[in-house]
Order: sequence, then C-alpha cells, then structure tokens
Amino acid sequence: MHVLTPITAAASWFIGLFQAGGKVFVAYVTGIIPTLVVLLTAFYALTALVGEDRIHNFARFAGRYAVTRYTLLPLLSLLFLTNPMAYTFGVFLEEKHKPAFYDSAVSYCHPITALFPNANAGELFVYYGALAGIQKLHLPVGELAVRYFLVGLVVILIRGVVTERITLFLARRQGIELG
Repeated sequence: MHVLTPITAAASWFIGLFQAGGKVFVAYVTGIIPTLVVLLTAFYALTALVGEDRIHNFARFAGRYAVTRYTLLPLLSLLFLTNPMAYTFGVFLEEKHKPAFYDSAVSYCHPITALFPNANAGELFVYYGALAGIQKLHLPVGELAVRYFLVGLVVILIRGVVTERITLFLARRQGIELG
C-alpha cells in the first residue's frame, strides 16, 4: 500500500462530503424554498384580506376554551405568524394560560411542518429525516403528513391541559396569584 493512498482517500471523502451537501442545497433551492416563499406569501395575503383585527378577535375567542386554546390557537398562530412570532398570540390569554399556550405552540412546531413547511422551516430537517425512511419503504408520504398533523393536535391539547394544571398547582403552592 502506497503511503499516499489513505491521504488521497481521506481527501476524496472530505470533498465528497461537501459535494453531497451541495446537492442537498440545490435540491432545497429548486424544491422546498419556492414552496416556502409561496406559502408565506399566501398567508400574508390572507392576513391582509381577512384583516389583522379579525384575526386578533378570533384569537381572543379561541383563548376562552381549553380545547381551542391548546389546539386551534397554536395552529393558527403558527400558520399566520410562523415560528418564533407565533408565541406572541399568547398576549390574548390570561396570565395563568400563557405557559401552557407556549408549551402547546412550541410542541406543534414539528408536526405542522408536514403540511405547512412555512410554519417552521427549521424543523424541515427533522421531518425530512423521517420522510426519507418512509420513502425508502415506498409508503405513502401524504398519510405520514396528515398523521403528524393530527397526532400533533392531540399531543398539544394534552400538553396544554397538563401544563395548565401544573402551572396552577405550583402558583397556588407558592402563593402566587395568576390573573
């Protein structure tokens, strides 16, 4: 074995790593990035058409009930504002509900990307990792996306209710009055 063989192999591997990264980058530029731009534009246009005041009024309404507070409100906040601005929808809630809303919203950042990648583009790497396995098994991709989305809604409802109870328990225990 020649002394340069391992060095040449290491150099080839090293540059191959960056070439593979370049191929992934090109795939994103021609695939997901245009989709993200169009989805963001569509939701900004919808917000402008519906009106921010109506969206805010609906957010206040959704914040009244636990089921909508920990499902619909995080969903809408991620769709219209995307991550990380989505958490600002908590402003429409009473103090005692804010920690649970945040928990629900942040927990939904991954499942929502299956159908709406614009909501949290940073989570696409996680979703695409799972998606690659599904595609290798020749299973339907659409079913995975819908299941992520729906199971995510159930999980954030449970997390929201549990976090709300824990928050109220700890506040009571420490003698803190939450509004």
